[in-house]
Amino acid sequence: MERFKNIIVVATAESANEAALERAADLANNNQACLTVVEVIDKIPINLKLFHNDLSPEILQANIVAEHEKRLEELIAPWSKNLDIQIKVLIGTPFLEIIREVLRNGRDLVVKAAESDGLRAQVFGSDDMHLLRKCPCPVWLVHSKSPKAYHRILVAAAVDIYSPFLPQESETKHQLDLQILDLAGSLALSEFAELHIAHVWEAIGESSLRGGFMHKTEDEVVAYVEKVKQQHQQNLNELVAEFTNHLGSNASAYLKPQIHLLKGSPRKEIPLFAEKIEADLVVMGTVVRTGIPGFLMGNTAETILNRIDCSILAVKPQGFVTPVTLEE
Repeated sequence: MERFKNIIVVATAESANEAALERAADLANNNQACLTVVEVIDKIPINLKLFHNDLSPEILQANIVAEHEKRLEELIAPWSKNLDIQIKVLIGTPFLEIIREVLRNGRDLVVKAAESDGLRAQVFGSDDMHLLRKCPCPVWLVHSKSPKAYHRILVAAAVDIYSPFLPQESETKHQLDLQILDLAGSLALSEFAELHIAHVWEAIGESSLRGGFMHKTEDEVVAYVEKVKQQHQQNLNELVAEFTNHLGSNASAYLKPQIHLLKGSPRKEIPLFAEKIEADLVVMGTVVRTGIPGFLMGNTAETILNRIDCSILAVKPQGFVTPVTLEE
């Protein structure tokens, strides 16, 4: 995980921040990375009518910032003895200011406590979902019950045999798969954790072929489905081989990633499989197309993320352009 050198942790009043801060502090310490803990507070309206004429909105805002800075100092105290941690209070809409902080200061990882005890309870439009959709760097949402050391890490690989994208975008998708595998493998090695790689496939038109209008025998349908499965298996095997070659023979032999080819719908099978193996972390890509501001996650990725009940590390491909700008 040495790729992360400029990490921010988002502290909130509503969430349990200790697990996220501990995870980020360990990562920063191991990687000799910069670590900044930020909190976003509301902006005081300039036309706010106050009780006393000598208490201006600007003075009130400064007092609130000072109060939250003190709270952050207390929060980081257990880790600041051995690690240089910066604090910063931002003012405005939480997800916007976090993304602007990433853009303004070249942050390469956002770590944040999930907004609820289970990501299944998330509602689209929350700060977590905005970050997952729009933040240009990886976002690590830490479950409040996340163990100190991960035991099982699951990668949701998106390899496919037929792509609706242009060749350049298909290559971006392939590189994103390699990126998330590389991240997950590096983390699994440092955590002494199992690495599981899962890919979900479907045989398009299988149910229609079994209908009365297609006039296909059961043997023909079974042969078609098996052929599709083998194509997915081959592509998955090639992806894993490319990943393990990059990882190196010694690390690959130690890690021994477990490969799973699951039949069905990704939005259903990935969350179910994560629960089945009791995954502590799911690593997945959240968007494929790049260079288009405002092109965000599809329904499948959002559905998967909302159904996963463990920590999540969500990664976007190189070249992703956030729709958020530094201007107000």
